[in-house]
Amino acid sequence: METNQYAKAIKSHPFTLSDAEVTEKTAKLIAEKQEENRSKEVYKTLYSCIDLTTLNTTDTKESVWKFTEKVNAFDGTNPEVDNVAAICVYPNFAHTVKEALTADVKIACVSAGFPTSQTFTEVKIAETALAVADGADEIDVVMNLGFFLGEEYEEMCEELSEIKDTCRHVTLKVILETGALTTTENIHKASILALYSGADFLKTSTGKGYPGATPEAVYTMCQAIRSYHLKTGRKAGIKVSGGVATTEDALKYYTIVKEVLGREWCNNTLFRIGASRLAENLLSTIV
Repeated sequence: METNQYAKAIKSHPFTLSDAEVTEKTAKLIAEKQEENRSKEVYKTLYSCIDLTTLNTTDTKESVWKFTEKVNAFDGTNPEVDNVAAICVYPNFAHTVKEALTADVKIACVSAGFPTSQTFTEVKIAETALAVADGADEIDVVMNLGFFLGEEYEEMCEELSEIKDTCRHVTLKVILETGALTTTENIHKASILALYSGADFLKTSTGKGYPGATPEAVYTMCQAIRSYHLKTGRKAGIKVSGGVATTEDALKYYTIVKEVLGREWCNNTLFRIGASRLAENLLSTIV
């Protein structure tokens, strides 16, 4: 393999918009299109796209078990509203969720040195493998931004590819930590490299230490996913995470995904929202 294959991958998906132009286009899109999505049906879809998340230092087996039981208890209580898409926990709780879970909901685990990605590749691979063995259906990993910002693309992409191989049959979501990337050019470039390395989903943020999702970041990531799909035929999903708490927040991101990627992305196989507070707010809106 050529060492400049990563530069070629970036070049084959050009992104010419400035930060100011992205801000302008995103604001225009939301202003013109958001209201037409303000409906009960969209809110129900949004609820079914939630990765209900508990990622606290104070999480215990008991608290994670109770968290899972709440998801179980929702099953069938409202025939109009499907359950959340997944429960997202630290990898050491995958087995706890698997034991407690009776609802038809995925188990997602943050892994591979979350939330900084600053550890050995061997540790990331081992942690991913253990989470998969314990029942994880989806793995959320942070891209190594040290490699990215140092333009060590080969090291970064090979690491992600190894983690993808370790995932085997389960879904790999690559977290870009868009708040640390700061520019839309960086976000687009990181998106393309993650997709090139086998990411099934792109995810905005960890919600730990850096600004979370923004409309501009999601618009840029959607543009990368669209470009990659048009050139390769491969559909990747998008997960919006970090600070998404209100129905209005969720509606904004739904609108961007729908307008840039199309209706076929507006379901929980290709669109997720990582949140802990959003579920109750959405239910209140629906009811």
